[in-house]
Amino acid sequence: MKTNMNFDLFTPTRLLFGRGKLNELGDQKMPGKKALLLISNGNSVRTTGTLDRVVGQLEKAHVAHVLCANIHENPSKEVVMEAAAIARENGCDFVVALGGGAVLDSAVAVAAMATNPGDLWDYVHGGTGKGLPLQQPGLPVVTIATTSGTGSEINCWGVISNRATNEKIGFGCPELNPVLAIVDPELMRTVPPKYTAYQGFDALFHNTEVMISRFVNVLSEPIALSAIERIAKYLPRAVKDGNDLEAREAVAYGSTIAGLTMQLTSTTAEHSMEHAMSAYHPDLPHGAGLIMISNEFYRFFIERHACDGQFVKMARAMGMPDADRPEDFLTALADLQRACGVDDLKMSDYGFTREECDTLARNARETMGGLFAANPCEMTHEECRTIFEKSYV
Repeated sequence: MKTNMNFDLFTPTRLLFGRGKLNELGDQKMPGKKALLLISNGNSVRTTGTLDRVVGQLEKAHVAHVLCANIHENPSKEVVMEAAAIARENGCDFVVALGGGAVLDSAVAVAAMATNPGDLWDYVHGGTGKGLPLQQPGLPVVTIATTSGTGSEINCWGVISNRATNEKIGFGCPELNPVLAIVDPELMRTVPPKYTAYQGFDALFHNTEVMISRFVNVLSEPIALSAIERIAKYLPRAVKDGNDLEAREAVAYGSTIAGLTMQLTSTTAEHSMEHAMSAYHPDLPHGAGLIMISNEFYRFFIERHACDGQFVKMARAMGMPDADRPEDFLTALADLQRACGVDDLKMSDYGFTREECDTLARNARETMGGLFAANPCEMTHEECRTIFEKSYV
């Protein structure tokens, strides 16, 4: 595969990365005076004391806030619209997103809908979305990541579900990039082992998909490989011991870097396919769904010799320095899944049936078909369905 020399880099986000960086929030120049403080409907940031610490830092910066705690896993457009209404009604002039992938993803859409009329799906491209341009700039966004997975802390994309139509679609535009992001590995120590693994594989696949994308370029490839190397080496340690800050820091790096590599290149149809899965089964963690289909997804391109050299490079980065065949990547991937205890995930565990495979393949293309164009070779509807069928076993 030829590496592109062309790329488009837009990075308006100031990134504070490292242990203890949350303590510097109050010293930063804030984009407004009153924040919508967006968190999940769970209790993690409350019980760990992280919420109180963030409130203290906002007070130090002389920023008022309104708390909105309505975001759930695989967030729906309804919760986005609720949060946006709270921001408008309370005169909030920016958004602070404190949480994991669901909160960070939602923040982009909330910021847009706090200043624009109508429904979020008026501005969504794909599926039943109307694809209209935003009429007004969104509110500025500040992100504080408490997990390592989506990379949404430093990019302008969030994935939102429309439960009424079984659609899960990416939404965003460059103008919605966060203005400030804080990635502090100390905030991630209490993530349970299972979710550490799911989120870590999400971050891994962001980077592996960039590597096999036909749009991979001279800048995105080396940083994607650096992220793959660190995730593969340190994710098992983070799963085994959440207090291993060296491991947490390395996985957080891999996740945050993915936010950049995705903007430089984009993911592939693996993400379209998983979004279809969790659109129909919203209790499925995104990373778990990716793991379920990953072996057969990558095997598809390996069998077609679509980008042999890229798979060899990734296998070497994942701890096989003597790798010289694309199949070595599948070996490295299977080894990592076993090391993290996620090698036995099955679609049937979350209520999938084999008969759904055609529906999932169709939904993946109808809602996020643009990512199929990034695949290193063509994948037909029938081939996509077959990957689901092989993954079901």
